[in-house]
This record gives sequence, structure tokens and C-alpha cells, in this order.
Amino acid sequence: MNASPPPAGSEPGSRPVSAADASSGAAAKPGPRVTVIVLTRNHVRQIVDTVARLTALPEHPHVIVADNGSSDSTVSLLASLFPQVRIVQTLGDHGVAGFNRAFALARTDYVACCDDSTWFAPGALAQAVQRLDDHPNVAVLNARVVGEDEREIHPACLMLNATSPGGEGLPGPALAGFMAGACIFRTSVLRALGGYEERLSHGGAEELAALDVLSAGHAIVYCEAALAHREPLCRWFTRAQHCALARNSAWVAWMRLPLRDALAATGHALVVFARQQSLGPAGFALLRGAFWALRRRRVAPAHVVLLTRQVRRAERHVRAGIPAMAEKYDQSGQRAW
Repeated sequence: MNASPPPAGSEPGSRPVSAADASSGAAAKPGPRVTVIVLTRNHVRQIVDTVARLTALPEHPHVIVADNGSSDSTVSLLASLFPQVRIVQTLGDHGVAGFNRAFALARTDYVACCDDSTWFAPGALAQAVQRLDDHPNVAVLNARVVGEDEREIHPACLMLNATSPGGEGLPGPALAGFMAGACIFRTSVLRALGGYEERLSHGGAEELAALDVLSAGHAIVYCEAALAHREPLCRWFTRAQHCALARNSAWVAWMRLPLRDALAATGHALVVFARQQSLGPAGFALLRGAFWALRRRRVAPAHVVLLTRQVRRAERHVRAGIPAMAEKYDQSGQRAW
């Protein structure tokens, strides 16, 4: 495991300043502006392919692999094939919270996040950097995720774009959430956030992070130019996963939203539990965690609550009007990615 920050000037891809450069006053060649962190667990074929694509990008980003306790040959093969790539290992599956230890290693202005089946297109990171440079109020860009041939847009992106309330003065549609596996973060905001909440790591962590980012006065934006490709995957959620997503969303509501919204999220969770024939066990887990959530209660500002309500109303409208897209979105993870 390599989790200690690199000494100054030792980041992969950077060039140390020579004595001749220093004495002559020559400027050092600027290093990468963005670090890409890839989350993986037991997907050795996909992660090798994805890292090969990322290390070949013209932006020459730093690449860090956050391994969520893989038991296959992921770590040894990556270390052999890509010695310039840093690998951060955890002992188990921490979900999106597996990003956290890798976040601490980033020494660039921006951090791009993806999973082992997603990679950024050539030039996409440069486009993202330009937009973040030009709009200091924007903290997160959600990438446009497409299939390998760019003909099919990921249903979660369609839903995010369709439910945006607008984007005046922003480099794209304003969002109330983002996809943890396809986004570009401003590193300073990410550090202030402290990463993802471990207890919500398998659903709801990015929902809580989005509320905290918006509450701090930043914006989240959907960026068409930040193009990412995704290998087609079919994800079918288990009964336990459906229940966990609904439970965690209710916990987030109790932590950050007014009573009205928290009660609505709790009611929705109970409906999901009943539909999944797990009302007793899942309901008990929801109640037990509610005390944990209430101890962390800090209601978001009124403008953030208004934005989340606007987005939820738009989501209901989309689900009613385009049920096929809504069904694909549900199978994709309801922003859990």
C-alpha cells in the first residue's frame, strides 16, 4: 500500500527543476492540472484497459487507482504494467468511500473520478479544467457519459440534464446531485468536504456530498464537453441494495433537509421496503440509523432546499412522461452509479 503523500517534485509525470534551470531563472514545465482517481474492485480486465486509456491521454494526468479490497490479480498486475500509477489499497469494499484515501494524495487543482469501466475521452479533462478555471463558483462538473461509440448517452446523464432547473451564468445546466463515478471536483472543495461519508458508501454518499457542496455556496454543473466513455454494463439491484438506497436517502434527508422532506423520504423508504418484502428488517435498520443521522442534522440553506425540491418534481414528471428512461435510470443506480 502506498498512501503517503509524495515528496515535492516527485509526482508521476512531473519534471524536477535542475540547478541550471534554477540559476538561470527558467520556468519549470507546468505539470498536470488534474489527477484521475479510478475506483475498482475485482475487475482486473476492465481496470487494466481503463488505466491504459487514462495514461495515454494528451493531458497526461496523474493517475491513482483506489482499490476496494480486490482479491484477484488487480493490484499486482497494475503495479507490473503501470509503475507510474499510484495504487491505494483498502482491506474491504468501502463503496464510493473507497475514493477517500486516494483524495488525500491529489496534488493538483482538480480531481477527476471514475470507476474501472469508465474513462475520459482525449481532451475532455482539458475542457473541464478550462470551465472550472473560468467559473470559480463551480465545484463539481458531472461528465457526459456515453457508450464507446458515443451514440447512447447514459440514462443517469439524461435524467440529470432533463431535471435541471437552468444554468444562468454557469457553463452548463445546474444540478442538485452528481455521479460519483463520472465527475471532476475542485480539489480545495473536496478537501473541505472531507470525502464521502463511510456509512453511506453504498448509496447516498454523493447525495449528502452534493447537499454540503451546495450549502457551502458552490455550484454543480452538467458539462457536455467533459466526455467520458463507459463500457456497457447491466446492473440488476438486489432486494438488499434497493432497500439500502432508500434507507440511506432517508438518512440524508434527516441530516440535511427540513422535516417535510425528511418525512417524505422516510415514507418513500417504507414503500420500497414493503415492495421488496423486507419491511420489518429494513424498517428496523432505518430506525436504528435515524438516531445517528439526527445527531448530524444540519439543515441546508433555503435556496438549496428549493433546488432539491425543483429537481425532485422534475424527476417525477420525467418518470411519468418517459417511463422507459426512468426504468433504465433506476436500474443504473439512482445516482449511485
